[in-house]
Amino acid sequence: MAVSTKQGLLESAYRSGEFPVQSRPEERQAAEARQKAYPYRFPRDRRQLGGKFSVQQNAEILSRFFYFERRLAQALGSWTLSIPDFEVKLETGRHIFYHADAAHQLRERLTEQEMTLPKVDAYRNEEIDRFIEEMLSAADAPELLVGVHQVAGRALDLAYAHHCDLTDPITDAPTIRILRRIRMDYEPMLEWAEQAIEAYIEGGVDESRLSVWRWHLQRLLASIGGVTGTEERAEQPSPLRSAARPYERGTVPLRDSRFTTFRHTGDYDAADGEPRFERGSYESFRLHFIRTQRDEVDAIEAFGTFLWDIRFKDFDAEYALARITWDEARHTEIGHRTMQAMGYNPFELPNRLTSSTCRGEMTGDNAAFAMAEINLFGEVSILKTINGLHDSAKLANDILLAHDSDYIRADERTHVRKGRHILSVMTDLGSRDLERRTRELFTECLVSLGAVTAETLSLMQDGILSREEIEQLVGE
Repeated sequence: MAVSTKQGLLESAYRSGEFPVQSRPEERQAAEARQKAYPYRFPRDRRQLGGKFSVQQNAEILSRFFYFERRLAQALGSWTLSIPDFEVKLETGRHIFYHADAAHQLRERLTEQEMTLPKVDAYRNEEIDRFIEEMLSAADAPELLVGVHQVAGRALDLAYAHHCDLTDPITDAPTIRILRRIRMDYEPMLEWAEQAIEAYIEGGVDESRLSVWRWHLQRLLASIGGVTGTEERAEQPSPLRSAARPYERGTVPLRDSRFTTFRHTGDYDAADGEPRFERGSYESFRLHFIRTQRDEVDAIEAFGTFLWDIRFKDFDAEYALARITWDEARHTEIGHRTMQAMGYNPFELPNRLTSSTCRGEMTGDNAAFAMAEINLFGEVSILKTINGLHDSAKLANDILLAHDSDYIRADERTHVRKGRHILSVMTDLGSRDLERRTRELFTECLVSLGAVTAETLSLMQDGILSREEIEQLVGE
């Protein structure tokens, strides 16, 4: 149905005489008199009834929007380990949540379009999956940004704008509001991506290679009818990288060349060669805390990969993981900027890769143990100490650290609560068995890294690290 009658299909039907009007002259004249006498002239609502979609048609398109956003959040999560560049990893942590939050809002709207949550969550689309799988087959981070932002992101943003123009602005006002809110996140996200891709090109990345990849993905998107599936279909490009080699997420945590890293220990003083401050002093505790926050770049990787590993098991768990990933990106920013405010160049302080290395290798059935380490050990460890740190910072008139720790404490409390549901989705193990198996796996990994010696283990009663020892070594 054409939308040239945007001024109102329903109104035109009445005006055409198809449905007679029984208006009484005396009542109309009285109404007009009352209107003239009314003193207030409020802004005129220029919206008109009439739009292109029925509820069912609207729901079909919104389901594709929802699925695209859900898949983009999952996809970015799968790449968090494999992105080396600090700023790109941080922004990716933020964008994971932007896409998950868009999916969350569309999901809620779909329940108002006569769909149940189980039906919404069960929606799958093989054509969109094919596009996502190919997009994930990017050779590196620059190609990933091209696919996620310059192809998928821009196409979604444009589709949202068109949908707002085509749907009924009165009867479907909730959809328009949701799409406009989503586009508020898209504006800075897409602008950042343009600048990041320019930075890659200016730094030596071959622009023609990115152009070839962009054109390839644009043709693939066109071959499935675009974002909505309703556009004229083009021929699918060939060959597809994902057809020759199915996508698998990375397992190795990458850092860019500005960092020096260590994984042979979880102890900053040991990694530095000698303590920077006297052990046990406030200054030592203060710097340790800020370093752990900067090094929560590994938590972006952890929660992002968990999101990928549990994809389609439970939307609420995916959404919680996406939010936590964004929180961890903020914690990393807090640590990085606080280091600068303290007088450091953040890249002069080595980055700890111990826990990220262990978690990155845990896939499939073992993903739950990686989640347990960071949630049951790492975040609980922070909660055990952060109250004392916050109080000490206030006593020392350390306004900066008191401010940081106040917000981080609130986040970590929330993460521990959300973690219970996420773990219930990832495993059926009871808490005791989950904790013990997690300790066993992380002990094995730490021994393989040289962070724990076999001699140390021989002195322990059961040959594995205790919960407290793991908290100390790899706690967040």
